[in-house]
Amino acid sequence: MRVWQCTVCKYIHKGDKPPQKCPVCGVDASKFVEIDEASIPEKRPPKRTPESATASDSKKSAKAAVKEVKPPPKPEDTTVFEIIQSLLVKHHAHPVSVHTPNGILPMVVILYILAWLFDVELLAKAAMIGQVFVVISLPLVIYTGTLEWRKKYGAALTTIFKQKMLAAALTTAICVITLSWYLIDPTILSSSKAGVFIILNVLMITCAGIAGHIGGKFVFKD
Repeated sequence: MRVWQCTVCKYIHKGDKPPQKCPVCGVDASKFVEIDEASIPEKRPPKRTPESATASDSKKSAKAAVKEVKPPPKPEDTTVFEIIQSLLVKHHAHPVSVHTPNGILPMVVILYILAWLFDVELLAKAAMIGQVFVVISLPLVIYTGTLEWRKKYGAALTTIFKQKMLAAALTTAICVITLSWYLIDPTILSSSKAGVFIILNVLMITCAGIAGHIGGKFVFKD
């Protein structure tokens, strides 16, 4: 059976022909290349033994050959900035940095809701402080996400990438808007507009969840 790999998200497909559309990133069949089945990495590799060492080395060599579909730039053409960018992608700077807003935002929304329900100003201030940390982290998250999209996924603009970008953009915009709103009017949660403020924050965490879910599809290929 022939084996095909998506050059954008690395999804593996087995069959006589590549799929018409990648089930993970949505690119068409032209983005698939045929690979050797031996190059597919195992999810749980067996313990390395003297007998399996040779076979394992062969698989690594085959896997390396697949990654070389797009040759790296020549050393003399590589700038320090490009080296830094490559290191950020190689060491998963985006998945690491995105844990800051994804971890803090649920707490922010819960604290705002509790502050609204029980009229506790301290909880609202705690939520606001957490939101400040989120806003500070967002430039790095957006930059590394854009960098990974360009270098790792070839700047593909299929529906799933557009959905992730829209969700991320809405998360960022709503976060900045609600934080600014609270700083301008600290009494917002006790005013007649509190419901709108809470709805915006719930929408923000929903968009963040959608962006995270799509990111997870690229990682786990399902």
